Amino acid sequence: MGGSALLVRDLSAGYGPVRALRHVSLEVPEGTVVTVLGGNGAGKSTLLRAVCRTLSFHGGAVTGGTVTLGGRPLDRLPPDRVVAAGVSQVPEGRRVFSRMTVADNLRAGALGGAGGRVGRARALRRVHELFPVLADRAGQRAGLLSGGEQQMLAVGRALMGAPEVLLLDEPSLGLAPLMAARIADTVREINEQGTSVLLVEQNAALALRLASRAYVLEVGEVTLSGPADELAASDEVRRRYLGVVDEDAASDGAATPDGLPSLSRWKG
Repeated sequence: MGGSALLVRDLSAGYGPVRALRHVSLEVPEGTVVTVLGGNGAGKSTLLRAVCRTLSFHGGAVTGGTVTLGGRPLDRLPPDRVVAAGVSQVPEGRRVFSRMTVADNLRAGALGGAGGRVGRARALRRVHELFPVLADRAGQRAGLLSGGEQQMLAVGRALMGAPEVLLLDEPSLGLAPLMAARIADTVREINEQGTSVLLVEQNAALALRLASRAYVLEVGEVTLSGPADELAASDEVRRRYLGVVDEDAASDGAATPDGLPSLSRWKG
């Protein structure tokens, strides 16, 4: 856990006249899980798209800031070169190639990665060890998998590029609690194997259990950051994201005009 695996500095982005990110800075130290929390429209998915250079596919553009991986700039690379540099994304909603087989989906994930045939074989073994069901269903069309199995395939496809940093966008979205817990265990295992993880997740309780550090995005800006356990213990985070309200917290919230506490920047 020495150097900085992924460093985002003063990143701004938008969709036409709409500013979605405003001077966002965050760090994913090597070998860690870092989570980004926030409500709908906070800019979480935009952040991941900006990092992996796919924002233009969604009609957006980065307007300022830098992104580096191990000191290497990523912000001028095309998306395939970002994958080759060591960053892979699992998009929200899984987005598997439904008419292709499970095996072909995994092969597609290896196209941008480095390492040649030996590296692809090693990555496939890793994916099958993490998700044995994908080996069992190798010849099946991806669209016939269950939602949880499709999420496994989406994660496996991203891992085929042997990333140094894995970007996960709402991996528990739409999954039953048992499957969401299984995906969370897999994220933990992926990290223990040496892959850094930047996790965007609306299930704040799950995300804070997985992460060592957390950031909160509000309307495109980082409003809170610090060790995940400190954010989990914060009344502010507990009220807004964990659904925990006690008498003191309720009275604090009632003291503000709109019934919600005001956020102040926290530099941990």
